[in-house]
Amino acid sequence: MFLYVLLCCVGVVHCYGNGLVSAACDSMTPVHGGNSAQSTNAPFSITTDKTTFKEGDQITVFLSSQSGDKFEGFMLQARRVGSSTPIGTFTVTSNAQLLSCNGVANRAVSHTSDDKKSSIQAKWTAPTSGQLGDIEFRATFAKGFSTFWVGVKSSTVAYNGTGTSSTTPNTPTVSSNPDCGKTKVCFTQPSNCDPAANTGCYFMAVQTTSTQSEMRIEMFGQASGYLAIGFSDDREMGNDDIYICGKDSSGNLQVQHAFSTGKTAPTFLSLVNVTDIKTALTNGNINCSFTSRNAISTGSRATSASEYHLMIAAGPSASQGNIQIHTSRYVSSTKANLQVPSQVITGAEEFPAILKAHGCLMLISWMTTGSIGMLIARYLKGVAKDHGCCGKDFWFMAHVFLMVLSVIATAIAFILVFAYEKDWSGGAHPVLGCLVMILSLIQPIVAAFRCEPQHEQRFVFSWAHSFIALAIKGLAVAAIFTGLALFEEYVEDGWMLKVMGGFVTWEALMYILQDLNFRAKKKDSEICNFGSTKPETILLILFILGNLPFLIALLVGIGRT
Repeated sequence: MFLYVLLCCVGVVHCYGNGLVSAACDSMTPVHGGNSAQSTNAPFSITTDKTTFKEGDQITVFLSSQSGDKFEGFMLQARRVGSSTPIGTFTVTSNAQLLSCNGVANRAVSHTSDDKKSSIQAKWTAPTSGQLGDIEFRATFAKGFSTFWVGVKSSTVAYNGTGTSSTTPNTPTVSSNPDCGKTKVCFTQPSNCDPAANTGCYFMAVQTTSTQSEMRIEMFGQASGYLAIGFSDDREMGNDDIYICGKDSSGNLQVQHAFSTGKTAPTFLSLVNVTDIKTALTNGNINCSFTSRNAISTGSRATSASEYHLMIAAGPSASQGNIQIHTSRYVSSTKANLQVPSQVITGAEEFPAILKAHGCLMLISWMTTGSIGMLIARYLKGVAKDHGCCGKDFWFMAHVFLMVLSVIATAIAFILVFAYEKDWSGGAHPVLGCLVMILSLIQPIVAAFRCEPQHEQRFVFSWAHSFIALAIKGLAVAAIFTGLALFEEYVEDGWMLKVMGGFVTWEALMYILQDLNFRAKKKDSEICNFGSTKPETILLILFILGNLPFLIALLVGIGRT
């Protein structure tokens, strides 16, 4: 038992030995049980190689021991005097690592192990924009688990820049649309809007050198927290090179470089090779411009070094400056060649008409025509029995007509989406769609080779036909859900998914009632008496009347995306 307790204590003592303490960025206080910071003067100091700085300057920062004592852990930040928000970015050599604070990479430095240290060196790079002022470096030193000092400060490093200060903003000029197609590649929403004249315009412009070694990037748009632009190999989020201009915890605009990984928060990158940053916030519109010498990185899917889909996104930020899921997103309909400024890229609707047609056809097929056809085959064989055409009962003709219509609509929808994508897009939805298409083609082939009703092996066909129908229905419903999720990928309420859930509930209820009536008929009874009209007919009419509102709502929803 003593050994067990001892091992537990060792685990607690070394729980921050790796220095991954981003969670403590604001307070800079270690969570070491109930131990509190020392109130005496720290035996460690922070010194710098400069006493003044301006935008973009680099300062070497030294953490060192004054009395021969050594420290195991530390955290280092730069803050404006009187502020609690880290600013600038760090680079390190060895025995230290970079930390993200409030979603911004390289805002702090910490230890990599709990080895004894007498000195640490790091380089700090000043921001190139924003409200700058005098700064001080602050550090937490941990001599051991129970002995640590918080808020150790360096001497004040005075700000002597002229481009940006707390009273003199470095304001960019609002971009002008007439420059598009002459010196810049532009992307706007609405199409061809001019940010100089229309405050509701979302705008990005890229002006590159002939070798694309340098880009001048401009962005403008209305946002409550941040505005972002991106370069992508396709029209989907993920594996995209993005730049974000957003408010930090103090409400000041800052530019960040990041790599989008999809629906999760992006991975922030060091803001190196980005200069001449200018920002302005006017009447809710964010306006940023800067020069980047970073190569565009979009993962391994790139087919061209200069052609990309352009993206604009806007959304809110949390109180600490962390970006939240965007509320507006626009993607160019075609790729833009960044080295051909004569090409003006205009905004396109979120989902092209061909994708909307695909979704509508699949809804009609498997919410309405397919569902009605299956209900008729299952429960309405006794209605108008021995009445029909060409020797076939009406129920059979209706069933075949509706199911053939469903297969044709499914095939058209299948062809439309592949003609548009020209590739495999990945994810569950295309897999489900392909399975539905394959089984939909197999089903009529199986039916064409069925044996006569009186044949002793007829049950094999009946079971196979029913099983395939059930599989198609289940896969089609799953495909519709995943498809609607794609349409509502960036919508918080997800009302179309809820409508689809309501339809599934309604359909299940109708099947239950039809099945109860079916079982009652076997006992020469009925669940309800409607005179000369059979209950299964009434239930079918009710199903159709309930089906149409759900279908219309979803068709309208897709049309508005």
